[in-house]
Amino acid sequence: MEIVILAVVIAVVVLGALGGLIVGSRRKKQLPPPPPAAPDITAPPAEPHVGDEAETPREEPRRTIEEVDLPDGSAPVVVEEPPAEAPEIEIPEPTAGRLIRLRTRLSRSQNALGKGLLTLLSREHLDEDTWEEIEDTLLTADVGVLPTQELVERLRERVKVLGTRTPEELRTLLREELVTLVGRDMDRAVKTEPEDRKPGIVMVVGVNGTGKTTTTGKLARVLVADGQSVVLGAADTFRAAAADQLQTWGERVGAHTVRGPEGGDPASVAFDAVKEGKEMGANVVLIDTAGRLHTKTGLMDELGKVKRVVEKQAPVDEVLLVLDATTGQNGLVQARVFAEVVNITGIVLTKLDGTAKGGIVVAVQRELGVPVKLIGLGEGADDLAPFEPEAFVDALIGE
Repeated sequence: MEIVILAVVIAVVVLGALGGLIVGSRRKKQLPPPPPAAPDITAPPAEPHVGDEAETPREEPRRTIEEVDLPDGSAPVVVEEPPAEAPEIEIPEPTAGRLIRLRTRLSRSQNALGKGLLTLLSREHLDEDTWEEIEDTLLTADVGVLPTQELVERLRERVKVLGTRTPEELRTLLREELVTLVGRDMDRAVKTEPEDRKPGIVMVVGVNGTGKTTTTGKLARVLVADGQSVVLGAADTFRAAAADQLQTWGERVGAHTVRGPEGGDPASVAFDAVKEGKEMGANVVLIDTAGRLHTKTGLMDELGKVKRVVEKQAPVDEVLLVLDATTGQNGLVQARVFAEVVNITGIVLTKLDGTAKGGIVVAVQRELGVPVKLIGLGEGADDLAPFEPEAFVDALIGE
């Protein structure tokens, strides 16, 4: 029994010793490390200069403020802008070439009238109903009441005398009567070269939307193609961008444009255009006038003022009225009002394409007693040409 007690005591002592060793070793592992030595303090590296690597700054010479030259303000710095490129000058299509092309286009779009008349006249029996159909065909084409009645009466007489009618005879008969109706003996030349002075002066009038400013630019191309020098007067000062549009047309063919401030006095611009045309020795001055509603009496009076101011320097040689051929009878109303304000000397028919009715040529000439001098058949820059009655009639009835 004593041996057992002794063994237990020895075991307890041994276990206690082992426990102390383990705790001691753990405490030794958790002791904090000794404090580090004090660090050496050095200056921060200098920022690198442009193109240099980071390095210690070098000694550089420095100037005092008295040694620095300051600007005295006598010579401002001028930043030179690159010169603007001059617009390329176009060579307009010759008048002869465009006439052939426009004649072909007119023939494709306008010969419905001629074909309709030839079909009716080719009937074996021309009774009253047929003649009424012929009248309706002419009236629908905007020929006008009186011209239609005159044409039908002449056709009835000639058909009665002719008796038997072949297609070729009918076509010749109809062509002769239509050319007579359109007027082959009217003077259709645009007066741009007066004998006693330079420049010739042309005013272009008409309401907005008829293509007035565009027609002025196209007419400049026609004149330049014929070897004349042109000055453009942008007297339509109240329509936004009208002067810019006209100037663009002029730059294309090398024509000088005279313009004023937006909303300025149109008569003043027209006066200056003629004055500069004289100084430059130009052949022609084209004046694009304001084209607002023809029903505004005050505006029409202003148009008359433009003409009077221009004529203080020289007579106006041409006053061209631009009409939209698609407007029909409304175009005749415009023509009457403009004719009361200025002396219209010629008519320009624009948009005389497939949507227009060729009879408006006859009607407007009868209304004003002045000839159609120019026609436009499209949106192209060279789609404006002198009006030729024979070519126009041939296009109507088909060659």
